[in-house]
Amino acid sequence: MRLSLTLKSEDNQDEIDLRGYWAVFKKYQWHTIWLTFLIGILAALYSLSLTPIYQATATLLLEMNAAKIVAIEEVYDQRANKEYYEAHVHLLQSRLIVEKVIDRLNLATHPEFDPTLEGGSKLNWRDWLSALFPQKKPEKHSLAKQRDAIVKAFQSRLSVTQVKNSPLLEINFESSDPKLAAKVANTLTETYLENDLESRLKMTKKAAGWLIERLEGLRLTLEKSEKALQRYLEQHSLIDVAGVKSVVADQLMEVSRELEKARKQLSEGTNAYRQIDALKGRPIEDYETLPMVLNHALIGHFKEIEAGALGKVAELTKRYGAQHPTMIAAKAELKAAQDNTIKQINQVIESFSKEYQVANANVVALQKRMKQLENQVQDITQKEYQLRVLQRDVETNRQLYDMFLARFKETDVSQTQQSSVGRVVDPAVVPIYPSKPRKNMIIALALMVGFVLLVMLAFLLDYLDNTLKGGEDVEQKMGLPLLGILPKVKVSKKETFKLAHLLLREGKSQFAEAIRTIRTGIMLSKIDNPHKVLLVTSSVPSEGKTTFAINQAFALGQMNKVLLIDADMRHPSVGRAFGLTQESPGLSELITGTKEMSDCIHTMEETPIDLIPSGANLPPNPLELLASQHFKDILTKLDQSYEYIVIDTAPTVVSDPQVLSSYANGVVYIIKADSTPYQLAQDGIKSLQQVGASVLGVVLNQLDVTKSSTYYGKYGYYHKKYYGY
Repeated sequence: MRLSLTLKSEDNQDEIDLRGYWAVFKKYQWHTIWLTFLIGILAALYSLSLTPIYQATATLLLEMNAAKIVAIEEVYDQRANKEYYEAHVHLLQSRLIVEKVIDRLNLATHPEFDPTLEGGSKLNWRDWLSALFPQKKPEKHSLAKQRDAIVKAFQSRLSVTQVKNSPLLEINFESSDPKLAAKVANTLTETYLENDLESRLKMTKKAAGWLIERLEGLRLTLEKSEKALQRYLEQHSLIDVAGVKSVVADQLMEVSRELEKARKQLSEGTNAYRQIDALKGRPIEDYETLPMVLNHALIGHFKEIEAGALGKVAELTKRYGAQHPTMIAAKAELKAAQDNTIKQINQVIESFSKEYQVANANVVALQKRMKQLENQVQDITQKEYQLRVLQRDVETNRQLYDMFLARFKETDVSQTQQSSVGRVVDPAVVPIYPSKPRKNMIIALALMVGFVLLVMLAFLLDYLDNTLKGGEDVEQKMGLPLLGILPKVKVSKKETFKLAHLLLREGKSQFAEAIRTIRTGIMLSKIDNPHKVLLVTSSVPSEGKTTFAINQAFALGQMNKVLLIDADMRHPSVGRAFGLTQESPGLSELITGTKEMSDCIHTMEETPIDLIPSGANLPPNPLELLASQHFKDILTKLDQSYEYIVIDTAPTVVSDPQVLSSYANGVVYIIKADSTPYQLAQDGIKSLQQVGASVLGVVLNQLDVTKSSTYYGKYGYYHKKYYGY
């Protein structure tokens, strides 16, 4: 069953043949397997040559509370836990700690950290390479550079990691010496804790000194602000600012109410005053119409007296004369009443004028008093504001002083109760097994990567291979029918001559059946106009055209009378295949006329064909003989005696096939599978077609059909199934 994966698009359909991929792998499988095995051996040798590295781990528990250093910056800054642990991870790997450990353990003289020192390791394959290809010894560096190299070598072996979601830090150190690895890990943790304690003690002392200086300055500032407050209070006689302000505010409110009342009275008096002022200069009687006069009680009383006196005079006038004493007395009484009324009206008018003036003066006085009180309140407010500023300065300075004083006391206490930033919960122990190299992993990875790369290389080589691999290749790239496929027959170089007679020797072999199949195809291609003269050629030498020509002649000779002509005068080989000597007369003598035709035609015993070899006297330029009219006449004569004439000619790299194709009824083009580039074969076929040659098709020769049937297409599948018995 054909297994394939098909990908379709709008414009085209591409088929990915998975069995074809498998065939490519099968083609290179032994190369891939052996090279992968070699890579595995090299990886094993490499891993065995590596120095075992041991890793020791010490676990450190960080104490957050104990790690709170009493530096003044920390009064205002609190770091997050994540940043805190990251800081310690970096500090443990810092150059300061590393150099202290190096000096403490005297690692500067250890060959593992100083490459300039000679080690005592045994010689391995890299040492052999160094011995075969000696390199220039590196110049000695300065002490600073050597020190830097040692520190970097140490840091490259050191790693510090935080255990996830915990205050634990793992300090890992790698070394070829397991004891040294454990010793360095433990020494590093001890050195770090000691250095941290020492640093924090120094920082505490520094902070205490700074606090003392700052406290003295704060104390002076506090005293200065307190004196300024006291001086201000004394200068302005401020005892109870809030109470004074409250009294003044009450007074201001009372004056405001009185002013409002006075303004109301003034408004009323102003109206009466304006009415009186409007009648100024007019008779007094006109004033009697004013409302304040009409409504006045005394004036009403005097009006009643005046009316009584007037009534009395009117009554007496009826009885007495003007000079009568009673009448005179009555008129005198009336005159007195009228004078009293006028006098009272004048007093009322004068009274209202005075009331207006008093009301106006009262309003002015109250306004002045109110302005004074407002100024007094404003002055008190300003003094109160300044007082609050001074009081706030005193309070702020006192709070800051108290805070620094408390911090100083804490610092003083912490100097006697200083604890480490953490503690070792799991000291490093001497490792028993190396942590690296992981030899099995190296070998497995090398095998895997090597195998993948080799498989990719196999597909690349197959992609770059421009030879013809099967029948489908021939049909797609050559544009000609595939006459047949000749399987590859494995024989030694000494027995290659056996291939020429393989049809007769092994008549039931795949090769023989393929020859007969091609014979059938040639005979059936044009039944009405059979190909009596058949030309066999190829692109280059050694493609098997001579072997095919001989065996095809045998196949045709089993049913017809056949003549085989060796027209390859450049590299003749047909005669040798039949055991003829180089002196045997043949085609060259026949064309030149030095021999008769009967002398040049050799009847091969135990074979069904006749043979004309290339001849004994080969010309320097065979093309002149082959292109001659005499040779054409010879073929015409031979055509009358034989039913088929098979001509073995030179490859198309020379012009011989193009000339001979004009004499032939058909041309069979031989292509060696997995050998001849298809572009070269295309050029050869094109050169034949350009001269009008009738190319019947292509024979794919020496195809290894045992590799994979699908690799070579349906033709390979046919060979494998049909001839696999």
